[in-house]
Amino acid sequence: MEIRVLLIGDVVGKPGRTILKQTVPSFVQRRDVDFVIANGENAAQGSGLTDNLFREIIAAGVDCVTCGDHVWRRKEILPVLERDKRLLRPLNYPPESVGRGVGVYETRKGVRIGVVTLVGRIFMGPADCPFRVGQRAIDSLRSEAPIRIVEIHAEATSEKMALAWKLDGQVSCVFGSHTHVPTADERVLPGGTAYITDIGMTGPYDSVIGRTKENVIYKFETGMHAPFDVATGDVRLSGALVTIDATTGKGLAIERVMLTE
Repeated sequence: MEIRVLLIGDVVGKPGRTILKQTVPSFVQRRDVDFVIANGENAAQGSGLTDNLFREIIAAGVDCVTCGDHVWRRKEILPVLERDKRLLRPLNYPPESVGRGVGVYETRKGVRIGVVTLVGRIFMGPADCPFRVGQRAIDSLRSEAPIRIVEIHAEATSEKMALAWKLDGQVSCVFGSHTHVPTADERVLPGGTAYITDIGMTGPYDSVIGRTKENVIYKFETGMHAPFDVATGDVRLSGALVTIDATTGKGLAIERVMLTE
């Protein structure tokens, strides 16, 4: 039996949430998708997540919502991180941090899937080693879930790629997020781990990584503050679709996904 998992890149503001609701239900039905993971840390006006917006993303057909370095931007999300297992924050933040970085779920075909989310350290804030923390998490999931998915929310391509090679053959898929720019390097590694460096952004592409072009350009040219408002034009859902052998947990195929209204 094959399992298909849809990975959705960082959902940015209202445009990202809108395209999510417009495209996910039909895509799930059309492509026989068994489980949906979306990064939601930019859903609240481009930075952070709230309880209501988390519920909105779940209602659109997402099964697991992950976060990255903006997870703490909205304090109202803290109780949700505490109580709802469908919301994950990076596992390699301090253990005292609210929430969890690993979840085990059941796909629509009844197969158990483990999801781990990690944050990188290169050009990012302080965090524990994603390689060591990630390996421990995967070791603990071996007996719980035949399918294991790892998100690495990181800036550096090399860090994401190195983690994928480390975990090749141990997990079904390693995918990167955070940069808001989709990469074209999707492939299945020799050990059976599907990989892509970054699944991109779900939001407005007539922008600079989701924000209005003019204000970002002004900031770069002058060094002065400018509000980075969420843009509105050319809205797309970006991500990847992974096909996995439910028995072996091996990744069989990975393809980029880009949907418009």
